[in-house]
Amino acid sequence: MRADAQRNRQRILVAARAVFAEHGIDAPMATVARRAGVGVATLYRRFPTRDALVRAAFAHQMATCARTLTAALADPDPWRGFQRLFETVCELQREERGFPAAFVAAYPDSTREHAREREQAEREFMTLVRRAQAAGALRADFHPSDLAVALLSHCGLVTALPGDRAASRRLVAYLLQSFRAEAAHAALPAPSALSLRSLPLTADSSQGLRPSRA
Repeated sequence: MRADAQRNRQRILVAARAVFAEHGIDAPMATVARRAGVGVATLYRRFPTRDALVRAAFAHQMATCARTLTAALADPDPWRGFQRLFETVCELQREERGFPAAFVAAYPDSTREHAREREQAEREFMTLVRRAQAAGALRADFHPSDLAVALLSHCGLVTALPGDRAASRRLVAYLLQSFRAEAAHAALPAPSALSLRSLPLTADSSQGLRPSRA
């Protein structure tokens, strides 16, 4: 890639993260182009779909999540792996304001290949859950939707209070303690129908969580 093309690409990615943080990942592509100081045609040459732009903008965060999930599955202590995975995702949500929506929302233009990647990650997460439950560390009534609810709650906190790391850490600690088997003193209400794939939400710093636009 030529030096000027590389500079344009980096400007676009920096602008995309800023725009997604302010307006959510459904913000118009033209807004990203204006923020980057490039033409819309240039933006689409580099990133032909919104999914491609979102994935590139948050490639580091997504790769970190994937590595952490792999490490969690390899950890002989499944609860420690579960805890590190949850803490890592929440830390990434704190570091990059646009990442919560990118992680929680199913990409609107997701390809079949990306859908397979997501499904594999979901299967691996459920393997980790079953191991932690079999070890007696994770409560037996933990449901996959509980992860979506927990991350959505943390997403709301870091959106409303982006600079309050203490509040974020305390919420994460509360959530992890609630997941422990010894915290299961009474039956929980029926689980939600939510999943990471089905949450049609974006984060907006001024409006909080709102439905994404088509």
